[in-house]
Amino acid sequence: MGNGRPRTENTELQRLLEERTADLQRVKAEYDNYRKRVRRDRLAVREAAVANVLTALLPVLDAVDRACEHEPMTPGLKDITGTLETRLATLGMQEVGKEGERFDPTRHEAVTHHLDTTARHLTCTKVLRPGYRLGDRLLRPAYVEVTGPPPADGQPGSRARNEPRVAGSQFEGRNVPALHR
Repeated sequence: MGNGRPRTENTELQRLLEERTADLQRVKAEYDNYRKRVRRDRLAVREAAVANVLTALLPVLDAVDRACEHEPMTPGLKDITGTLETRLATLGMQEVGKEGERFDPTRHEAVTHHLDTTARHLTCTKVLRPGYRLGDRLLRPAYVEVTGPPPADGQPGSRARNEPRVAGSQFEGRNVPALHR
């Protein structure tokens, strides 16, 4: 009987040790998942905050672009422009919309559509106001003039899936400056 008891205690202790080890591993895995989730959430909050700040700064960037376009480039204006562009690029902001690129309704908003029956696809022919993105997030679409084929069914008021959305009342009666760098 003396031999059976220690073996039973050893078996019981071994079982308890395995249970506690499994519990500890489970708690450790939960904690690791928690840390990853918190890190992911912090990054998402940071990205949203940066996007909100950059979106709020777009009118400032537009004003600097207009000043550069209509005023002589003084050393102070050149310094402000360079610093602003460098800082915004450091935060990850990138310009969207270049003349000559293919029209993409997810990144561009067409203000004017010029017909060209020889064209195979819509092309941005003039950037009226650049758009901006932060990573995959579009902060503002580029306002562009496009040139390309007429709508697929030939009706002037209809649009195919990838044809431009033309901004209407937003620009009626207003002079939209071309904001180029």
